[in-house]
Amino acid sequence: MNADYQHYLERGCIYVSSGAGAVQTVLGSCVSVCIWDADLRCGGMNHFVYPQITQKDKATPVYGNVALIAMIKLMLEEGCSVESMSAHIIGGGHPDGALDSNGGRNVEIARKVLGERGIRILSEDVGGSVGRKVVFDLATGHVAVLKVHKVRDEDWID
Repeated sequence: MNADYQHYLERGCIYVSSGAGAVQTVLGSCVSVCIWDADLRCGGMNHFVYPQITQKDKATPVYGNVALIAMIKLMLEEGCSVESMSAHIIGGGHPDGALDSNGGRNVEIARKVLGERGIRILSEDVGGSVGRKVVFDLATGHVAVLKVHKVRDEDWID
């Protein structure tokens, strides 16, 4: 991973870049989708909390359907093509034992939107009872997932 530049992605945010560096976040029931265009060497990552919004006037990237559509649009504006994009879905767990969390629904909306857009899913690291730290290398498209039993304050990076 390129340590020259690291960006910490907050909840409800999207990051897209064709530059070197890494994007990282911490997840519990939230989901991050990392998309990489192998031809253009451009990557994007989002971090959403809830699966989908039904009221257009309240649409923000805190919702999976909004976050994914917006990130794909940003990548297309950068010159990426759907044919060379591939995705990783990470998160959607219930680390504090909350079996009724949004985690499973967040994963399902990610699969649905990616499928509707024709973006290939390379891997999933989802569900379970652990939190995850995610690091996405924008230069290579590599994703590292570190699992933690409990998401702690020190897991969040300044």
